Amino acid sequence: MQRLANEIGYSETAFATPGSDGWDVRYFSPETEVPFCGHATIALGSVLAQQIGPGVHVLNIPAGRISVEGGVRDGRPYSELESPATKQEPVSDAVIAEALTLFGHEARDLDPGLPVLRAHAGADHLILPLRDRGSLARMTYDLDAGRRFMREQGFVTIALVWREAERIFHARNAFASGGVLEDPATGAAAAALAGMLRDRGLLRAGELLILQGEDMGWPSRLDVRFTDIPGSGVRVGGESAPLPDPQTATAA
Repeated sequence: MQRLANEIGYSETAFATPGSDGWDVRYFSPETEVPFCGHATIALGSVLAQQIGPGVHVLNIPAGRISVEGGVRDGRPYSELESPATKQEPVSDAVIAEALTLFGHEARDLDPGLPVLRAHAGADHLILPLRDRGSLARMTYDLDAGRRFMREQGFVTIALVWREAERIFHARNAFASGGVLEDPATGAAAAALAGMLRDRGLLRAGELLILQGEDMGWPSRLDVRFTDIPGSGVRVGGESAPLPDPQTATAA
């Protein structure tokens, strides 16, 4: 699976096999296996809906047991997953400083109204809230340096986010730990961010919109829903579309 994921070259490839109580799923980037990938799960939900029929499918993934519902919305393939449980923990000032240096930012570039935390919803992400859209647009970093930092700290991605409104966020996700500079959509990080906002008392139950990939020229929309139950899974949905190469379109 690792070899195939490297040959395919997408940010993540999902491998699904039917099991006795659902689908057994594993996720691989070109360089590593990851415990959970949201956008690959949404794509898988659409593939299962096309090949088996619309509905809810149970998935057994390395991070636990989740589900994805695949179907059609407004004439387009649409899927919604429910993530593993959420949790967060603080990171040291030294880690924050190293992350800021990696992206060429300073402490004054951070949003003073949101915390920098390690957030988890099936995988660990560093949430780095920025105070303005321009700082997000300027995101750049050295892939090798990012790979070393993220693997040392156990971050699957680093999510740089900017809050446009109370329930609208723009995001960019560095995925150097998997050998990928940036993802155009990151459902696992979206779930982790929503869980962080809810669990830390920063947002009540409801919906959240995350816009990602705009600065890459590949805009993506992640629709997020969550309850008020602390630590509970977060629902992340989005449209999907076949990729240009038909031989690999259903593999990632």
